[in-house]
Amino acid sequence: MLSMEALKEYGVKTNDGLKRCCNMEAFYFKMITASVSDGNFEKLGGALAENNLKEAFEAAHALKGIAGNLALDPLYDAVCDIVEPLRAGESKDYTESYQRIMKERERLAAIIG
Repeated sequence: MLSMEALKEYGVKTNDGLKRCCNMEAFYFKMITASVSDGNFEKLGGALAENNLKEAFEAAHALKGIAGNLALDPLYDAVCDIVEPLRAGESKDYTESYQRIMKERERLAAIIG
């Protein structure tokens, strides 16, 4: 169940995320809940499968912003590992990095319930 304590256990800096949501806990929880269904997760996977590095970068950069603004540090860290190589247009196998991002998404989804 989504709670501040569960988020802290996951590694979220809840005070930072809550401040960015005007200290409105219900709004913060709503944004976190919405974040796990963001279409950029699938967009990223599809773009990587097609080796479309520009589209993959755009999706990863959007996810980085979402995770950063909500202080979802484990997800943020996973996404950060992929953003800069994609920005540089580095063609490589991103499978492991994408799987890590999706694992963090699943962990967060489990907390939400």
